[in-house]
Amino acid sequence: MSVIERGRRDADDAGRATPTEELLYGVIRRLWPLHRTVVRAVERELAGTGLTAGEHALLDALRTEGPRTVPQLARTMGLDRQPVQRWVNHAAELGLVVTAPNPAHRRSSLIELTTEGAEVIRGIQDFESTELRQRLADLPAADVRTALHVLDRIGEEFHHLASDAPTPATPSGTHNTSDRHDGPVLRKTGDIKDTPDAPSGSDTPTPQHP
Repeated sequence: MSVIERGRRDADDAGRATPTEELLYGVIRRLWPLHRTVVRAVERELAGTGLTAGEHALLDALRTEGPRTVPQLARTMGLDRQPVQRWVNHAAELGLVVTAPNPAHRRSSLIELTTEGAEVIRGIQDFESTELRQRLADLPAADVRTALHVLDRIGEEFHHLASDAPTPATPSGTHNTSDRHDGPVLRKTGDIKDTPDAPSGSDTPTPQHP
């Protein structure tokens, strides 16, 4: 039973939403515009680096999780393999990631940060941490932990709903702006090819830092 269904079950006889249901709707309504605002802010921060917000998320995942295959990265980021593969290829062109042998699966290489890649994402995140401390210093740690718990629970419920929903077709002529890469190419290498070690999931992002 989903979060919303539980809220409706608890509604009073007049059919009005419960206070919790109204609050949940308020959180859900804010997620999409918040995500887009964060992406725009990150893209502005990355201007001139040659990186996109998606590639920022890729480097962050590698820094946090360590070397991963493209399918593993896609699952971590809640995305289809194809956009993640494009980000990996461009990050390789910039000299920020390389492939490494995968002892568990010879046909699916590990992707890992180069020394330069680790320095780039560390520098970006040091700047971001400073900005967060200055701009959100009024938020108690307990409130942030509660927000994380609520977002995780909503994410779990909607993951179940999304797994049963048909994937909408992408209208012709549209473009995913988060996939573009503008700016200087620092070092050119060949595309990194990867063979998936498991079927890819839906191209539905989960809440995460962009």
